[in-house]
Amino acid sequence: MSYAPKPQSNPTPTKRDVLGKVCFYLHFAVMLYIAFGWAVPLHGALLFYLCFLPCVVAQWALNKNSCILNNVESLLRSGKWRDAGNEEEGAWLVTLVRNALGLNVRPAQMDVFIYCVLIALWGLALGHLLHRLP
Repeated sequence: MSYAPKPQSNPTPTKRDVLGKVCFYLHFAVMLYIAFGWAVPLHGALLFYLCFLPCVVAQWALNKNSCILNNVESLLRSGKWRDAGNEEEGAWLVTLVRNALGLNVRPAQMDVFIYCVLIALWGLALGHLLHRLP
């Protein structure tokens, strides 16, 4: 689900400009929603969440292992849907794990982790929805 960026000679994360910060925090907000959306106690919100997670996976698969948020950032920066200069394109979570935790994970490891977490979260949402039914 994610391609690890090429190792940089400088392991220090690059400073983000305003667009980079907006895109980063938007990604982070979506990640928080994915992590905690299953707990929302509203029927409609749970139904949306149960549809949203498979859409995220489908978008990833149809967009050749790249997130549309990174593609939009690349488009705004370079005028191209894909930009090899955007190290987070297709690797936002890998980059976050590397920069925040100092872990160098392989794409296959991240894929297994992400898909297992998404399946578990989807199951929690379904269980929460079914528990709320009369």
